[in-house]
Amino acid sequence: MTVHNLSRTDARRLAVRAQLLDARRPDGMFDAVRRLTLLQNDPAAPVAPSADLVLWSRLGSSYSPAQLRDAVDEQALLELRGMIRPAEDLALYLAEMAEWPGRPPLRDWQEGLREWVDVNNGCRIDVLSRLRADGPLTTRELPDTCVIPWRSSGWNDNRNITKMIDFLVQRGEVAAAGRRGADRLWDLAERVYPDEMVPYEQALNIREQRRLRALGIARPQARPARGGPDDAGEPAVVEGVRGRWRVDPELLDAAFTGRTALLSPLDRLVYDRKRMAELFEFDYQLEMFKPVAERRWGYWALPILHGDRLIGKLDATADRKAGVLRVDAIHEDAPFTKAMTAAVRHEIEDLADWLRLDLALAT
Repeated sequence: MTVHNLSRTDARRLAVRAQLLDARRPDGMFDAVRRLTLLQNDPAAPVAPSADLVLWSRLGSSYSPAQLRDAVDEQALLELRGMIRPAEDLALYLAEMAEWPGRPPLRDWQEGLREWVDVNNGCRIDVLSRLRADGPLTTRELPDTCVIPWRSSGWNDNRNITKMIDFLVQRGEVAAAGRRGADRLWDLAERVYPDEMVPYEQALNIREQRRLRALGIARPQARPARGGPDDAGEPAVVEGVRGRWRVDPELLDAAFTGRTALLSPLDRLVYDRKRMAELFEFDYQLEMFKPVAERRWGYWALPILHGDRLIGKLDATADRKAGVLRVDAIHEDAPFTKAMTAAVRHEIEDLADWLRLDLALAT
């Protein structure tokens, strides 16, 4: 098989096109989610929830967050393990769920999870029975009848029902079923998930092919413990970067026209920080967990994409009480040209309009 030789520019453009961040925008929300394969449903929203920012970056101000909420509520899109996915893709995960916590040989931590659920099987049955009778319900409405409490390093102590629901989702017995206000609703998975199930090995291969199609270029992802593939796409090398890559060959020869975009810190273009550094040579970290004095770019700084380069970070906060999008800084990795400055300013103004906030720029 031919090994594709790519420059860093080629590789970056491949990644940008695959993530729908070039000049050709997707045909609506469902098209975007299907081609991206997933949206991380993180609740942090200093500017806007990450899933909404990702869709706005692709679709522009024609996208309304109500579209995503309605699609999830109507189960046209489904939430699985913190990710929003096309409903039809759930068939690719059901076989793996049926083998939770994994195929033998299990690691010690997997054995520990299984043992905790087994010893608390009475609570599992109580939760499923309550959902069958009265679901969908919030976590607070479900009974905690665990005989052995969940113990962790501290983050999840005394959260028995939260952990039980998490494991029942992984087992394919419980599924997210929309929200009631700010609270997530849970129901029996059989009422939410499709009946079709793709066999285990076939599903892993399809998922890996879809992952590569969504990323454009990625390191081989060998997963021998799960029986996953490591040969999706075709091999490639990137000039100036060590090691082998895999690429989706269907994206290689497409023409590239870039644009400017503000990205969520959890955007898939930058989420793999090692890949981001290797291909884009971009220095970036999410600093929300750092002390204020140690932050270089801001609590929730948005990476700035211009063409095929990541050129800076936007430190902004949506102050909804004051009705403003507060821009504290625009960090330029290298001095912006006039064209870059104008393009970035246009995106910031568009972001404020989309959020229905006035723009407040730091002086």
